[in-house]
Amino acid sequence: MMQRLNPTNPLRIVAGRSSRMPTPSPSQTPLHRSTPTPQTPLPRFTPTPQTPLPRFTPTPQTPLPRSTLTPQTSPPRSSPTPQPSVTTLSSRRYTNKISLFLFVFHMVAAVGLVSFLIFKGIQGLIEASESVKRKERNILKFYLPQVEAASLLSITLAFAWQKAVRQWPRIMVHFILWSSSFLSLSAGILLICFQKATTDAVGVCLIAFAIGNGLYACWVTPRIGFCTDILIKSLEPVPKLGDLNRPTYCMLGVGFLWMSLWILAVIGAMNFYLTPVVIIALVLSLTWTAEVMRNIVNLTVSRVIVLYYLRGMQSSTLSCFQRAVTLNLGSACLGSLFVPTIEALRIVVRGLNLLEGEDEFMFSCAHCCLDVLQCIFRYGNGWAFVQIAAYGKGFVQASQDSWHLFQRQGMEPIVDSDITSSVCFLAGVCSGSICVIAVAAWTARVHQTYTATLSLLSFFIGYLMTRIAMALPQACVSCYYVCYAENPSNILFDKTIQDHQTVMAADHDVEPTPRLPHRFSA
Repeated sequence: MMQRLNPTNPLRIVAGRSSRMPTPSPSQTPLHRSTPTPQTPLPRFTPTPQTPLPRFTPTPQTPLPRSTLTPQTSPPRSSPTPQPSVTTLSSRRYTNKISLFLFVFHMVAAVGLVSFLIFKGIQGLIEASESVKRKERNILKFYLPQVEAASLLSITLAFAWQKAVRQWPRIMVHFILWSSSFLSLSAGILLICFQKATTDAVGVCLIAFAIGNGLYACWVTPRIGFCTDILIKSLEPVPKLGDLNRPTYCMLGVGFLWMSLWILAVIGAMNFYLTPVVIIALVLSLTWTAEVMRNIVNLTVSRVIVLYYLRGMQSSTLSCFQRAVTLNLGSACLGSLFVPTIEALRIVVRGLNLLEGEDEFMFSCAHCCLDVLQCIFRYGNGWAFVQIAAYGKGFVQASQDSWHLFQRQGMEPIVDSDITSSVCFLAGVCSGSICVIAVAAWTARVHQTYTATLSLLSFFIGYLMTRIAMALPQACVSCYYVCYAENPSNILFDKTIQDHQTVMAADHDVEPTPRLPHRFSA
């Protein structure tokens, strides 16, 4: 490096002293002429030759013996766990649009059919022959008043049952279970006393139902205490929400008006072709419409109660009602077709489960129905309306998510043994039986020929109206179960469910409805 230094570099290196001295440039000559002192030139630095280092020669290494690797089996591929969907309490999308379209199309067709049949009835009163006019007048005179009276009586009974359940739940659960059996038995005996083939057939059906109802009341007696506790706890938010019953008033008013027009359509169908087919179509249409109205009340109440439990807020009942009749109406329509079928299957399966083991055929049928019930409960159940009202999910997705919450908290035996829906159903049976007793006694005095028809119709009307009113307590209980399963640590919940889980695990006093055959259970 020192040999490559530029000789004109002003730095001079002194090897002995290790110092650097600057050399004056020609421009730095002094002003006066002076005689420079001679300087001894510095010796040029000569580097000492260095002996090169020997090149490193690596020593050869003996290669390691190749080890025999044992083949490793790849871990089994696990099925992906379903990730929960992102949910929000303010979803603005329409649910189950196909069901919504079908219901709207059905209502357009029903309104058209009812209008046409009313026109045919009026035409029969004006332009038909004297015999047809006489028949029409008899129907209007001895048919319409009883049906309208049954509608008004059923509305009164609906509010009475709901008010009584909210005020005295511990008494009313026992009363409804046993009075439904007594009232249906009384109605059946009254119809048999008329000694006609049609009334005897209806009376025998009511007596058979009363016997089965009494057996069911005996069977569910151990569950009444827990059901009453949950009902009392779930109804606590209702007094804080003063206008929570307004959707019920609205739906009952609409139901009464539609049922009045429906009765006129039934009268007009008696002067039309294929009268039985037309009347069956009208009955099915009214059933679906009434169930949709009941589930609209269910969704409205569920929305208000869910926001109270999950957010601690008192939301507007009117806004929740508007949401139920617009965004969530499709789910209400689809659920109105599924849920009654599911409830009927639960009753059948529980009855078959009691008979299991006595007959091989009944044994196989019980297992088959249990498997079907398991599948149905996974994809469609009454608990779905809480998730629909809260998060705006579709009916099937809401059913699956609700059941997954129950499985996660180990609440399946509890929700299987709940009898709140049965109590609401039997309250409708009580109203229907009372309407049968009143209408049958009235019709037997004025026109006994119509007794059987009007008895069936009045029972049907009384049941549907009461079910609409009883949607409020049923929705409160459903919200309590689902919201508890979602967040058991909420301060609004007590230890009622937790204590009952402990009791069921220790004593097995309450036998849950099985969804799997016993040979597959652990």
